[in-house]
Amino acid sequence: MDCLFCKMVDRDIEPDIAYEDDHVLAFHDVNPQAPTHILIIPKKHIATLNDIEEGDLALIGRLQHTAARLARELGFAEDGYRVVMNCNDHGGQSVYHVHMHLMGGRRFTWPAG
Repeated sequence: MDCLFCKMVDRDIEPDIAYEDDHVLAFHDVNPQAPTHILIIPKKHIATLNDIEEGDLALIGRLQHTAARLARELGFAEDGYRVVMNCNDHGGQSVYHVHMHLMGGRRFTWPAG
């Protein structure tokens, strides 16, 4: 498998780690869209949101819990932040390994675009 994020999990590529546990890896985005932009991924390879199975539900919940935890630790939870998950080409997914974008440190507008 030639998955960029799996290579980061395996440390074939060294990410700029913001958080890690046995199931989740969070690292700073190389092309940030906000003062803080962190990608949160499951260490298990799941290609898209469409591929999440019932047995993955707790793992996907850990991504959200990690986002909230990091937002608190980084000091922007109270002001607010954006969490985004893209799915497939029309949804803007560019790496086919489920991931959550945590962005904070500025005001966001809606619609997202």
